[in-house]
Amino acid sequence: MIDLQGSSTSGDASSREWNAAAYHAVSDPQFAWGLRVLDRVQLAGDENALDAGCGSGRLTKELASRIPAGSVVACDLSVNMARAAAHTLRGVRTTPVVCADLAALPFSSRAFDLIFSTATFHWIQDHDRLFAELRAALRDGGRMEAQCGGGPNLAVIHARAGALAAEPTFQACFSAWREPWRFATSEDTERRLLQAGFRSAHCWLEHAPTRFPDADRFRAFIEAVVLRPYLAKLSTADLRERFVDALVAQAKEDDPSFTLDYWRLNISAATI
Repeated sequence: MIDLQGSSTSGDASSREWNAAAYHAVSDPQFAWGLRVLDRVQLAGDENALDAGCGSGRLTKELASRIPAGSVVACDLSVNMARAAAHTLRGVRTTPVVCADLAALPFSSRAFDLIFSTATFHWIQDHDRLFAELRAALRDGGRMEAQCGGGPNLAVIHARAGALAAEPTFQACFSAWREPWRFATSEDTERRLLQAGFRSAHCWLEHAPTRFPDADRFRAFIEAVVLRPYLAKLSTADLRERFVDALVAQAKEDDPSFTLDYWRLNISAATI
């Protein structure tokens, strides 16, 4: 069952909605990063947890298996992702799925012992509001373990996409373009967490270049994940195909080819 809560404060539909089936199929890099974040979490097994930005529910299912006497609420802004998570979590005890904005959470104050999140916070522009909402949802003594894009994350492909968007063929489609992400630094994130009321915060950047074995798998990934906001602005299938073709061709010439220059911002914070 999916509970639809509240309204979005995180951009228009093109920036918040996902092709959940495509993401589920290509998101092995995010899943692998998320498992490493999950391994950082010391668990008693009875926590009430929030998966903040659950995506298609792959990591939510892993988290739930580690707290057999607790519960996990899976939360995502995308209706498509929430539906996919509900499918992934069928039969998993105490894992309700809520479709809601992390910057306007529908939960009562101090509802959770643990907030877990991966590959999500960079899609929210207002980190001050985000962290204030997450702090309010945590009980005293609660913890947050998270990871998102940070620092120079994906700078190369974003620069190439920006240059391509400025070309005459595509320019009109991007007249109202605004970047939908915030890739924060570790220093700024620590400061924001403490200002939001966390008592301790430790953040650090991790370089995670990710290479794909061939053009087809690189293309499938960037279409579903990296280029999603750009492609949502293009008015025809032909324009979308030409946009992706150009970026795949450039990536082929890189050394190593078909590599995305990922940087992960790790976040460990606590309320005591």
